Amino acid sequence: MAVVDIVKYNGGNGVYAWKHPNDNLSTWTQLIVNEAQEALLFKDGIALDLFPGGRYKLDTENIPLLSRLIKLPFGGRSPFNAEVWFINKTYALDIKWGTTTPIQIQDPKYGVFVSLRSYGQFGVRISDSKKFLVKLVGAMPVFDKDNLVQFFRGVYLTKVKDSLSSYLVHQKVSILEINAHLVELSQHMKDRISPAFEDYGIELVNFYVNDVSVPEDDPAVQKLKYALAKKAEMDIIGERKAKAPVTICPSCTRGVPVEGARYCPWCGSSLEGAL
Repeated sequence: MAVVDIVKYNGGNGVYAWKHPNDNLSTWTQLIVNEAQEALLFKDGIALDLFPGGRYKLDTENIPLLSRLIKLPFGGRSPFNAEVWFINKTYALDIKWGTTTPIQIQDPKYGVFVSLRSYGQFGVRISDSKKFLVKLVGAMPVFDKDNLVQFFRGVYLTKVKDSLSSYLVHQKVSILEINAHLVELSQHMKDRISPAFEDYGIELVNFYVNDVSVPEDDPAVQKLKYALAKKAEMDIIGERKAKAPVTICPSCTRGVPVEGARYCPWCGSSLEGAL
């Protein structure tokens, strides 16, 4: 393959990392790096010089690490072999996620186990190009959104289950009430999932939970709904009792909460004229 004169990005949309197909370079090769991109040179599997957005001539002045490795002649025109990787550092904010199978979680208020599903979306940005390429991309010629979702699916699904459980327990929120707490739950999950992405040079920009659903025909869900309905009923009864007038028995001075009572249930005295 002939020495290439210009090396520039041609990886398409939705791609995080793309390797240029030609590794026959020279000290007169022009490297064009788009804005919001970085280019990284590799030699024999070793990550070397990193280039931000701009236009560069791959001479000894611009590639000091590679020059020392292969001893390029200073100021001369010399061919050499090196891989050029382009890394897109723009924000990708529309990556969908969802539980592939129901998650079994114990309701912290009522103790029953319920199967639930959840889905949402998250956004990422490559924060460390070298770490990203070395630890994640490896020898793949292209790394795109599908690769990222496939690689991290197991990670974030495990974290989703743990995060849901921990949030419900610490906040003492019933599973049937969780959709009223999606903003707080989303932030809680982001905080717990972010370190897994950072290990690979990726910044987790946001993580949103759009919905948490439970199967309506699940007996455990029906039991939960019944418990919530009874609790609401008891709360209403308790509120009514709290608002009911109390009559003070003139004989034993104890309160009689029954409105319109004629006799004290404690001592049997007449309540006529009592306040």
